[in-house]
Amino acid sequence: MNDLPKRKPTRLQNYDYRSTGAYFVTICCADRRCLFGEVGGDRMSLNEPGEICDEVWRRIPDHFINVKLDEYVIMPNHLHGILIITGERARHASPLQASGAGQPMLGHVVAGFKSAVTRRIRSLPGCLDLKIWQRNYYEHVIRNDVSLAEIREYIAGNPFKWESDELNPRHPHNQHL
Repeated sequence: MNDLPKRKPTRLQNYDYRSTGAYFVTICCADRRCLFGEVGGDRMSLNEPGEICDEVWRRIPDHFINVKLDEYVIMPNHLHGILIITGERARHASPLQASGAGQPMLGHVVAGFKSAVTRRIRSLPGCLDLKIWQRNYYEHVIRNDVSLAEIREYIAGNPFKWESDELNPRHPHNQHL
């Protein structure tokens, strides 16, 4: 019997996540641990694991040649980013083949990213058994240019709002955790 808690599905029912379009994702560190650096003032300073996360994110189009990157930010314990799946029916560029007519599902892209970051960080001294990521991720299908502009602004402004961010472990909302 599976003792894991039942999670509310976050995906849109009957939506094809291989569809051409823009997707806003948030990927959080396990236990909201601040693994990727710190915010000083209004600027995020990445540490070595944060630099690894940044490099792997920037290389997503090298592995999924029909995925383009848009605005993103790496915060101490999470990443916000916009991924754009293009209409090209290109093959996945890594040895792991994505399912469906050559078009990766959003979940394959996120899983590949999380796996690569985990593997690279665990190769650092003292990090062999470190749990990097929270299970799953948040996604939002961006449906129009107004929403895209608002999400870009939200992402760009994230370091400015870190002190009041609910993902900040020092936020008053999290003091009971």
